[in-house]
Amino acid sequence: MHSFNIHKSTPLILLVSIMGFMALNGCENPSGSSDPMSRFIDSLIQEMTIEEKAGQLTLYTSGWDVTGPVLRDDYMDELRAGRAGNLFNAHTVDYARELQRIAVEETLLGIPLLFGLDVIHGYKTTFPIPLAEASSWDLDIIEKSAHLAAKEAASAGVNWTFNPMVDVARDPRWGRIAEGSGEDPFLGALIGAAKVRGIQGKNLADPTTILACVKHFAAYGASQAGRDYHTVDMSDRELRQNYLPPYKAALEAGAATVMTSFNELDGVPASGNHYLMTEILRNEWGFDGFVVTDYTSINEMVPHGVVANEKEAAELAFKAGVQMDMQGGLYSRYIPELIAEGKIEESTLNEYVRQVLEMKYKLGLFEDPYRYLNKDREQQTLYSQELMNHALLAAKESIVLLKNQPASKGQSNLLPLSKKLGSVALIGPLADNRKDMLGTWHVAGDASKVITLKEGIAQIAPGVKINYARGAGFSGDDRSGFAEALAAARKSDVVIMAIGEDYTQSGEAASRSEIGLPGPQQELIEAIHALGKPIVAVVMAGRPLTINWIDEHIPAVMNAWHLGTMSGKAIAETLFGDHNPAGKLTITFPKNVGQIPIYYNMKNTGRPFSADNKYTSKYLDVSNEPLYPFGYGLSYTTFEYSDISLSSSELSFDSSLTVSATVTNTGTYEGQEVVQLYVRDMVGSVTRPVKELKGFEKIKLKPGESKRVSFNLSAKDLAFYTLDMRFEAEPGDFKVFIGPNSSTGLEADFKLK
Repeated sequence: MHSFNIHKSTPLILLVSIMGFMALNGCENPSGSSDPMSRFIDSLIQEMTIEEKAGQLTLYTSGWDVTGPVLRDDYMDELRAGRAGNLFNAHTVDYARELQRIAVEETLLGIPLLFGLDVIHGYKTTFPIPLAEASSWDLDIIEKSAHLAAKEAASAGVNWTFNPMVDVARDPRWGRIAEGSGEDPFLGALIGAAKVRGIQGKNLADPTTILACVKHFAAYGASQAGRDYHTVDMSDRELRQNYLPPYKAALEAGAATVMTSFNELDGVPASGNHYLMTEILRNEWGFDGFVVTDYTSINEMVPHGVVANEKEAAELAFKAGVQMDMQGGLYSRYIPELIAEGKIEESTLNEYVRQVLEMKYKLGLFEDPYRYLNKDREQQTLYSQELMNHALLAAKESIVLLKNQPASKGQSNLLPLSKKLGSVALIGPLADNRKDMLGTWHVAGDASKVITLKEGIAQIAPGVKINYARGAGFSGDDRSGFAEALAAARKSDVVIMAIGEDYTQSGEAASRSEIGLPGPQQELIEAIHALGKPIVAVVMAGRPLTINWIDEHIPAVMNAWHLGTMSGKAIAETLFGDHNPAGKLTITFPKNVGQIPIYYNMKNTGRPFSADNKYTSKYLDVSNEPLYPFGYGLSYTTFEYSDISLSSSELSFDSSLTVSATVTNTGTYEGQEVVQLYVRDMVGSVTRPVKELKGFEKIKLKPGESKRVSFNLSAKDLAFYTLDMRFEAEPGDFKVFIGPNSSTGLEADFKLK
């Protein structure tokens, strides 16, 4: 007989249900399963009313006021009545424990709560925003960040996170580009899977792991005009080729839950889209977890115009295959009516409830509802040294060096700076700033723990005098700080401009039609530049910015994103050479917004660019090339690529091909390089991209050291959705590239036969 520990707080009716399940051991049960979990859940579902079942499919939010977390009175009533089976934004052990006590000890069935939270890049200890961390191209670091964030959140009572966000995004105007991994489906799939492994670990019953939730399903990153919540319209081929792979990879890694997206797809909002939620997710991919909507997105199908009222919205979402309603309250309100009217089936409701209860079971909440609510573990875990050390490592590896040239002729490259400098001017709204360094979705991040850039420089280069001036803000046109900034620059050897976005200027509901430096920052840097001083631009933002002027005029440019708790130390170590930057962009930087969308794996067109022919695909006022391409990033050392070779000039459908090249550190610093492999299918039954990433390896080389880097390719790596929508490779000619980014590298040819 299955061993089950009855917690001392288990209410009588749940105890009866558990004992009934134990008595059923080896006997028939409604689901026909002999699995102990299924038998237990079957017996529990039999005890539930329709209202209680609808409650298990309902997720409400907690609030926060000056005294701490708080739950609305009406939600508390719903909780006590068994009509709210899950909560989000309810965290800290003391608060969540009391809510769990109410659910377990004061409701009739005593079913424990799920506690969800948007732990996107850390709980209290904040790691780099996801777009930044993707720039590390280091799956081990990314997986560990996810694990540590989950561990810290779990210590505070959270057992479910709405992460990873795996939306492929190619429009930097879209604020939520900060939450994902960039523009490439291949890299995005690897990162999504790594995050799921980190969040969920190998055993969900381990109280240092929590449920992952893959979002936003599907294609949210393709919102038209880069405007949040906007329409998405694309072919099924485009959806499957470029947008679905990261979701599928995250689910294959074991993700327990999926979140719907706000957008419509093919005219149907995602939360009511049967094609997405049932045909693809369940029938094609075999997903057996549960789907939760994004915040009130069932309700929002009314203004979408696909249903006339909220009752119809609840019915459409339910029939589409959506198990849980986040915040809208429509399932709780209308499922009993819809069942009574025969519009939805109670058997389907039971299946949906089963999928939710299974996750609570797998987390061990029926065995011990308080397993995530240990005060001692919370105090020991928050801001632990392990977390802070990793936050520093992840921040350093996420920094991308975009430009590094001498400040004047005859000198060496401006970076790294010498610790023997007499003084630096540290200017800009991000120079001595804590909260904005945390970036978007920093949830419970504590700004008081952040190391600012000013503090980081003082730690790393204590002999260098810092002449600080804020200079300008992130909005408006206040130039009153310019004079102080100019004075600081005049009396300093080098100027460090800490410029970019504040944490509210990217993320959800933070789309921008112009993505240059906000506020008067551009005028400020131009005024400082006019002094003739050596300048390092440290750009911190949640998206690519259009920094064409900076690239043309400033000798050293470092993209430092929003790096979290250890931002200042990570940037300072990189500026002064304690760390050699190795980050590579996972999103293309446009020269101006008129180039958007711009991404590396575009199609060639029937009239590809020719400088000698006006009637080819180009602009009159700007080149086709981006400011910085996908995969781009410099180092303080230099790398040379040579001697590309293929194990064969032909590849069969049942064999593999090895592509190799030598990479040599030709500079004077030890450094890391992300070696990238791309392929091009020259002819297909449908048009193919000019390049596609198919592999990468991050290597470390000492000065003068060389390494032979090899990649294996098979026909599977060359597969795509063909004219008849079969996912397969087609025979023909291919090019293969090995290089430091998507725009340059060594080239070779082979045939698939």
